[in-house]
Amino acid sequence: MDLLGGADVSMWAAAGDALRILADPTRLMFLSMGCLFGLVLGIIPGIGGLAGTAMLLPFTYTMEPVTAFAFLLGLGATTATGDPIPAVLFGVPGGAGSAATVLDGHPMAKRGEAGRALSVSYMASLMGGLIGAALLGCTIPLLRPMIIYIGSPELLGFTIFGISMVAALSGNAPLRGLTVACFGIMLAMIGSDPRTATLRWTMDSLYLWDGLPLVPLVLGLFALPELCDLAIARTSISSGGKLSIGLGMWQGIRDCFRHWFLILRCSAMGSALGSVPGIGGSIIDWIAYGHALRTEKGAMGSFGHGDVRGVIASESANNAKEGGALVPTVAFGVPGSAGMAILLGAFMTHGLTPGPDMLTKHLDLTYSMVWSIAIANILGAGMCYIWSNQFAKLATLRYTLICPVVLTIIYIGAFEASRSWTDLYFLLFFGVLGWTMKQLKWPRPPLILGFVLGQLIERYMFISVERFGAAWLFRPVVMVMLALALMGLLGPFRHDLRVSGGFKALLSRLKSEKSVRPRFELRGLMNVFFITLFGAMLVQANTWPSLAKLTPSIVGVSALIFCGLSLVNEMFRRQAASPPGPAPAPAREGEAGSPAEGEVLQARRHMDIESATDHVLPKLRVRRAGVFFGWLLGFMASMATIGLIPTVPIFVIAFMRFENREPWKLVLPQAVLLTLFIYVVFDRLMHIPWPETLLATWVPAVGSLGIPSL
Repeated sequence: MDLLGGADVSMWAAAGDALRILADPTRLMFLSMGCLFGLVLGIIPGIGGLAGTAMLLPFTYTMEPVTAFAFLLGLGATTATGDPIPAVLFGVPGGAGSAATVLDGHPMAKRGEAGRALSVSYMASLMGGLIGAALLGCTIPLLRPMIIYIGSPELLGFTIFGISMVAALSGNAPLRGLTVACFGIMLAMIGSDPRTATLRWTMDSLYLWDGLPLVPLVLGLFALPELCDLAIARTSISSGGKLSIGLGMWQGIRDCFRHWFLILRCSAMGSALGSVPGIGGSIIDWIAYGHALRTEKGAMGSFGHGDVRGVIASESANNAKEGGALVPTVAFGVPGSAGMAILLGAFMTHGLTPGPDMLTKHLDLTYSMVWSIAIANILGAGMCYIWSNQFAKLATLRYTLICPVVLTIIYIGAFEASRSWTDLYFLLFFGVLGWTMKQLKWPRPPLILGFVLGQLIERYMFISVERFGAAWLFRPVVMVMLALALMGLLGPFRHDLRVSGGFKALLSRLKSEKSVRPRFELRGLMNVFFITLFGAMLVQANTWPSLAKLTPSIVGVSALIFCGLSLVNEMFRRQAASPPGPAPAPAREGEAGSPAEGEVLQARRHMDIESATDHVLPKLRVRRAGVFFGWLLGFMASMATIGLIPTVPIFVIAFMRFENREPWKLVLPQAVLLTLFIYVVFDRLMHIPWPETLLATWVPAVGSLGIPSL
């Protein structure tokens, strides 16, 4: 039977034929295997579905097309379902697309609601994936002309709209958020300028010619600070559960159905943005999170403190993007994501050409892909629910049982970015920077958003101006996106006006603060750091050709203005009197608070994970943080000397014994099992080319003995 069909058939008939073809037990078995692999890769921070798809692609060469695509799409679709597990439990994003989940999922786990947070993420992922697949299936005939219409001006409009989310993600410190976003944009411009081939801020390092990889930056900013705080507090992630795991699971399901309209909106947003080549999955969850933050009632006070709606928004959009990314891949052969670029290799291998034939002659095969994504989301969520009890219990383990395992996996995930030692140096640098920003309440999400969108803005701006001149500003989609971006950037100002009681009241408050004597607080050190850094970068940029330095100069000068205003604002702002005793806990989503509580929430909102180490004295906090990062330096020194795999058991044993005197009956099995897992998965199966070690240099025979190096 010809699985690929012949003449044109109706859309619904093709969808029915595709489901019948995919229902074959052998194809469902391979789809399930792909889902299982995707979940495992999603749980491992930094690895992601991209590495898994590349690794498993050769195994599909002998399969027929429907089975091959079911296997690969099952893997790609469920990676996003597994990503929130480490994000919720450890504050470690499983992938760049789950970074926004950390902001509310991890605080829920800290207060004993790990089961609820995981259930919300699974169900939101399931519903988002199904909605994304349904939208894809129903709109396939309509999307082709829409994709053709989108050009560089529209892509620029989308990216400008995305960067406007910085205002929402900065909490009550928009100047700090804008400063950090500018820093992210400037980091994105590191490398070779595509127009003039000028090397920008590469510090004579070949590693930086292609720019900074995203994975070490994300893991450093979000993963290491959470583990550092865990080591400082010397507790488990959750000291106790307010809800049992079973009740938490059911409550998470009810949460999703109660907020079904939010899921529908964010899923549609994720699917639509996922279908636009060049937008990237790394920002879709942030855009959905910012949308929920602006539109949901009471979100300004509760988001970032463990609000289920934050998890729902990011996870539903993150899963829905997979269906959208398939559209340009199938219709034009233009991959909507990096994973879809690898999928194109499977198209070529099986003699298929993306384009009109996939929407007419091979429509049943196209719909088999849609069904594969839908079924994979159901299977992935089902597997997660089966194992959720075990996952949620991890939040109650002592830090000495968690940190060695997670840190080792983080190092491997960061190394996978470009397989260079410099990946690990930047992981450590951004880890220290991220922990400092968290302690001083500087928002970290704008840095990620600026980094992801920075290069896109510069590229699309150059193409749009060169091709359309000033006319690109007057294209309908661009005008809508710019209007939405302007509304978003003015959001904090509108909020201050509303809270202050109007423009006159705000002016009188600002005048009264001018009489306050200037004072310099510890958090002002971040302003000094950024001002010094931006100044040094601008001095170096001044020697470049005009085209290469135009955008960096604009961003750098803007950053200096924002940072300078932030420093002045903090030095002259009048301190609000706070009542004695601990700060009131934020009201949980769905719970009403008194007006006074609402005012406190509005004044204190901080769009980042709050530090859980305030009960530790500052000097002791800094000393324990130094010890934590000292462990990381020791890990790297041992890796450079004897290699990663021999270092793992040494690190596990040393950390568990010296930090908390864990019993040998726990230490030895954990050291052995973790070492075997890394050896089998990363060395034998993934064949990661570990770099040369000092031991291999001193004793050449080591290489011939088959001992892995790094």
